[in-house]
Amino acid sequence: MSGPLSGVRVLELGGIGPGPFAGMMLADLGADVVRVDRPGGGAFFPGLEHLDLLNRGKRSVVLDLKRPEAVAAVLSMAAVADVLIEGYRPGVAERLGLGPEACHARNPRLVYGRMTGWGQDGPMAQQAGHDIGYIALTGALHAIGEAGGPPQIPVNLVGDFGGGGNYLVIGVLAALREADRSGQGQVVDAAIVDGTAHLLAGTHMMLATGTWADERGVNLLDGGAPFYSVYETADGRHMAVGALEPKFYTELLAALELDEDPARQHDKARWPALRDKLAAAFASRSQAEWSAVFAGSDACVAPVVGLREAADHPHIKARGSIVEHEGLLQPAPAPRFSRTPTALRTPPPAPGRHTLEVLEEWGVPDAAALIDSTRQDPGLQPAKGAEGRP
Repeated sequence: MSGPLSGVRVLELGGIGPGPFAGMMLADLGADVVRVDRPGGGAFFPGLEHLDLLNRGKRSVVLDLKRPEAVAAVLSMAAVADVLIEGYRPGVAERLGLGPEACHARNPRLVYGRMTGWGQDGPMAQQAGHDIGYIALTGALHAIGEAGGPPQIPVNLVGDFGGGGNYLVIGVLAALREADRSGQGQVVDAAIVDGTAHLLAGTHMMLATGTWADERGVNLLDGGAPFYSVYETADGRHMAVGALEPKFYTELLAALELDEDPARQHDKARWPALRDKLAAAFASRSQAEWSAVFAGSDACVAPVVGLREAADHPHIKARGSIVEHEGLLQPAPAPRFSRTPTALRTPPPAPGRHTLEVLEEWGVPDAAALIDSTRQDPGLQPAKGAEGRP
């Protein structure tokens, strides 16, 4: 294994979305991540588990956590793990017998990471939810969209992955560092509403200074400024413009051959007319033509490309930010490290692919007997054709 977390053992209780994303990030960083899947189901893409990139680099065991012996097996694994992450509703892990108290009784150094939308407490803690609702209640969704139009959904990047999975990883890494000093683990309560609110720190700063209006599409960074916006090209594609600083804005005007006074960049009374000029200019040529014009420029202009197309952009390709690995197009691990480099490892495993291997390796008593007792459960067997997968 490679990466700065090589040697760190992570136990992931299977879920969907931000929890598995956090597990993927830890695996990308070199940790040995073992995912506990449920028998016969629970996958987000049934039958296509080999395409579930959020499980890349992990190993999978299948255990029925409704059975006491399976719970005992997980507790045995927690006893030798460095980190456990779960994404259940508050109280579910406790009812299974796998809450923080039970796990810390076996392993006081364990970092116990909890991933939820609403958090472990609060009036809405027990309610179901999804990304769109979490970012709605933080103000993030309200801020995204065109002036006079409805809020626009930013995929599920802001909540699930930005405010959720990323913050779970941040918390886990911080708690691991503290455990090295104190010898004690702790619980990390990562709530999407908390993380998303935290991501808005810069926006709250501008709100406090009076440089941000609490409405959509009228501000410097939400498309309200014509020099920070998206424009359609002659072929129906788009260019992204981010010429915020005066010198970049001046370069933008020169490239577009617009007769506009750079000193009036922040004259909001001029913005509607300026937007019309920019729109007309970009509509006069294709995206490819404008990409050529702005190649090597500091005007901060870039073509808007699709997910597959992005992999072939010269810069993305040169850095290997998006690559094909084991037949799957996917983002490479990030960030990068000078001394302990990360690398894409094994592809997403079939559920249960490593059950016996992991249980024995992690010292679970009577592992073979545990599997034999439930051999009739198809969820405990590797999927057809998966036997040769690493």
